[in-house]
Amino acid sequence: MEGMGLFTHEVLRRLVLQHPDDEFIFFFDRPFDPSFIYSHNVLPVILFPPARHPFLFLWWFEWSVAKALKKYKPDVFLSPDNFLTLNTSVKTILVTHDLAHVHFPKQLSFFHRKYYGIMSPRFNRQANRIVTVSHFTKNDIVKQYGVAPEKISIACNGCDDAFKPINDKAKSSVMLRYSGGQPYFFFVGAIHPRKNLHRLIAAFDIFKSSTQSTLKLLIAGRFAWKASEAKTAFDQATNKQDIHFLGYVSNEELAKLTAAALACTYVSLFEGFGIPILQAMHCDVPIITSNTSSMPEVAGEAALLVNPYSTTEIANAMQQIWQDAHLRSTLVIKGKKQRQHFSWQKAADVVYESMSN
Repeated sequence: MEGMGLFTHEVLRRLVLQHPDDEFIFFFDRPFDPSFIYSHNVLPVILFPPARHPFLFLWWFEWSVAKALKKYKPDVFLSPDNFLTLNTSVKTILVTHDLAHVHFPKQLSFFHRKYYGIMSPRFNRQANRIVTVSHFTKNDIVKQYGVAPEKISIACNGCDDAFKPINDKAKSSVMLRYSGGQPYFFFVGAIHPRKNLHRLIAAFDIFKSSTQSTLKLLIAGRFAWKASEAKTAFDQATNKQDIHFLGYVSNEELAKLTAAALACTYVSLFEGFGIPILQAMHCDVPIITSNTSSMPEVAGEAALLVNPYSTTEIANAMQQIWQDAHLRSTLVIKGKKQRQHFSWQKAADVVYESMSN
């Protein structure tokens, strides 16, 4: 699972288990994995149609969900993934993770761009309460949609317990398996334009040419939409033999890959939060990340901040991390402090309070 999926799973699991006297109705748009039914106080309901297209979003939220809300008459409807139904009198809580579609509309298909452009302002204005995951996104909602700031609560994202430091022997094992025994920079995330993989690859090429280092670049994540820039950058890279696309990896392997990395290189163009930054902190791994959107807020002083549009800045940060063991240690120490500000429990508490008020 990526950001919104992790948030939904981790927050709802806690709400269900920590409030056993509450009844929860989970709306699914397709057959579900039983592991998502966290306890006896969850009633799962499948609503047609499977919604993975803007036309089906409208059908699912404005007809199927609205009809189900009339049938089950819940006290509150929580939508954890940026969308909402406008066709209900039930109290609504909307989780808005980011407004990336406002800032990068051309990275969406025509129909997705139209759907977000028309519906997202309505969702945020009509919701009774909004929960978001960073101060940056709260301020963005206020600025873009004119929503009253007091209507918005700030939660956060958290980190799975699997993400923790590992010893040198375990690191060597990971490196032997994935990077030919060599140290590596690590990126994890869906591969699409906003993640800025093409500039990360170009910066890695600059770093390799200037240092002659044996470091590798490992990239974990699915190829999402409009991944051609990343593929082209890889094809044109002088050091493509040192760049490895791992595809999807399990959560257990992801934790090990993060913990064994020399640094996390997460130079996305825009994020509502940026969970890989927090995962790296929990693994005692230094971070290179962007100086834009929410990433400085999440990273604090535990990262080297770079202009994500500058391959030179990214490459220079790579060289600093590679050369300076003291810098790496300092960033790790600061990360141990910074990570204490964020947890899934805090997120669950904020969501529950918003639902209850």
